Parts: sequence; structure tokens; C-alpha cells
Amino acid sequence: MKLILTADVANLGGPGDNVEVKDGYGRNFLLPRGLAIVATRGAMKQVATIRRTQEGKRIRDRDHANEIAGQLQQVGTVTVTAKSAGQGGKLFGSVTPADIVGAVRSSGGPNLDKRLVDTRGHIKSTGAHQVTVRLHPDVAVELSLDVQGA
Repeated sequence: MKLILTADVANLGGPGDNVEVKDGYGRNFLLPRGLAIVATRGAMKQVATIRRTQEGKRIRDRDHANEIAGQLQQVGTVTVTAKSAGQGGKLFGSVTPADIVGAVRSSGGPNLDKRLVDTRGHIKSTGAHQVTVRLHPDVAVELSLDVQGA
């Protein structure tokens, strides 16, 4: 079965890669989880779009990681507004890495991949928190996060 990957799959490839896998693996694992699409002519055209979006978020080398780290440090404290909070500042949900990436982007920071953000567990309360953004194996940035309830 010929497929086009839409996400990173261990030991198989990355987004936009054309792969050939056994029928059962593709039909029962990759396709239902949205990790791949069937390779058709229309899907081949989508590969270019997938690669362009991934290229915008990808960190190329250590120098590029240091440059993005400098941009993150210039942003300073990032404010995330949670959907709702109860008494004592407890959130009804939690702040996700996607929320953090959106807040960084809206505060003038760089476009990041949510998989780079390490929250050290769930953020389930309002107030100040620290998160780590691992840009490269050698480059990690501590980011101050201010969670506010709506």
C-alpha cells in the first residue's frame, strides 16, 4: 500500500514522505490515526503544502536554534489566558503546549512546534510557571509563563 505520511512516524519517515507499507499496517494503524493518507494524484499535490508548513517550524541547526532562543528571551514572560478557572485559581482544564505556542506567537515570538515545549507535567493552576523549550539537543530555553483565568 502506497501512503503519504502526514506526521512523524518512528522508523518510517516524516511528513510528506512517500512510503510503501503492508496493507494491514496502513489500513489498521496509520490511516485511522491520521498519520498518513492514501497516495493519489491529489494527495501528491498536498505534499508540497505539508512540507512548506513543516519547513517553517523546523530548526535547521545549532546556530538557527540559538537565533530562535534569542528571540524567545526577548519575548520575556508570556501570558496565557485559560478558558475558565474555579476558586483558588484551579483551572477546569489544563494549559497545553499548543496554548503556549499560540501565546508565544501572539506576543511577537517565533513560530514553534508544540512538540518542543516541555511543561514538566500538567499546568492546572493560574499564576507563574516555568516551561522549557528544547530547540536543539544542545539548546534549551526556560520560558516564563503567566497563566490567567478568564
